Amino acid sequence: EDVLDYIDWNPFFQTWELRGKYPNRGYPKIFNDERVGVEAKKLFDDAQDMLKRIMKEKTLWLDGVTGIFAANRSPCGEDVIVYEDNSRTKRKGVLCMLRQQAEKEHDGPHLSQADFIAPEGHEDFIGMFAVACHGCAELAGKYEKENDDYNKILVQSLADRLVEAYAEKLHRDIRVDLWGYAQDEKLEKEDLLKIKYDGIRPAPGYPSQPDHTEKFTYWDLLDAENVANIKLSEHLSMIPASSVSALVFAHKESEYFAVGPITKEQVEDYARRKGKTVEEMERWLGPILSYH
Repeated sequence: EDVLDYIDWNPFFQTWELRGKYPNRGYPKIFNDERVGVEAKKLFDDAQDMLKRIMKEKTLWLDGVTGIFAANRSPCGEDVIVYEDNSRTKRKGVLCMLRQQAEKEHDGPHLSQADFIAPEGHEDFIGMFAVACHGCAELAGKYEKENDDYNKILVQSLADRLVEAYAEKLHRDIRVDLWGYAQDEKLEKEDLLKIKYDGIRPAPGYPSQPDHTEKFTYWDLLDAENVANIKLSEHLSMIPASSVSALVFAHKESEYFAVGPITKEQVEDYARRKGKTVEEMERWLGPILSYH
């Protein structure tokens, strides 16, 4: 119930391929759309009924783990060193980052997520979390056995919305309370969804850090499998499917960006820093390699 107010319904309607035309594109204006409004309202009402049933019967539940760690940018400037505690004498892990290399139309810097963490000698921290909606496979499977594809897809799409809402709420709790770097934040839901807060929460495998193997480090630091029962498949997708993991940066100038194409020289350096072979990293980074 705590996360319901944080649900972003727009992707829910997109999952069902319901898109209103301007000015009725987004929720709740989509209900006024001449073409899809009636269908969208019926779907939304069904979703509310399903949510009530889920909460009453406790067929889906949310679990997660978060951590805030003392951290500094590495001397080479490309990674983030995570420490056991704020004495910063013992390393707990290293988060390896990738840097933009493609030529830019403007004079802006070639970014890496490491840029958003202070160098050694300065006190800084990095947050991370992994959250999941459990029970979806079982509940969806029940509807599948009943040949009820509608409710099966409804449950799956709601599980995705619930875990994203949990991530949104947890990120706010980190900013305002757990880490407290934005204690005075007072944002409405619409402002949260428009990312009007300080800091970012980039996920592994997404454009700012396209390397899924960084999840191994997250899982070690958070003990995510034992604490929240979130597993990693051999292809490093998260299990259950409705799961979200991310880093949390507090830097006021931190921003989302796409690493884009990278050269073999960076891949070789990255593999060395991670203690992996170049061939292994080329397999994981295939979509962004600027060479063949």
